Amino acid sequence: MLLVFCVRRRPDVAADEFHRYWRDEHGPLVRSLQPAMGIVRYVQAHRLETPINDLLRASRSADAAYDGVAQLWWRSQEHFVECLATPESQAASLLLLEDETRFIDLTTSSLFVTEEVIVVDGSSDRSG
Repeated sequence: MLLVFCVRRRPDVAADEFHRYWRDEHGPLVRSLQPAMGIVRYVQAHRLETPINDLLRASRSADAAYDGVAQLWWRSQEHFVECLATPESQAASLLLLEDETRFIDLTTSSLFVTEEVIVVDGSSDRSG
């Protein structure tokens, strides 16, 4: 099971500081809390500052871009619920939330659980 967290930075946090903090401070915090939370994989996807993003958004009349996406995996939905029910995980979740308020605008961000459906897997074809 995959939890996706689409994040926007707080208006008072500069973009470069947001990305630095998320990568260099929050990332290691997540890593340190991984055993308590039962996370099996954690990936940060930081938005690139490129005009391509503006063109892509315009081509779909999309809302303002997120600053990035965090992806957290658990073995299953049952594993997720089981892990998050422990006192250790609940304490870790509170620490993460407290840290997130330092750099993420939680009111304009979004998170949800998903199930991956692989449509194309080019991992065996690295020719392009």
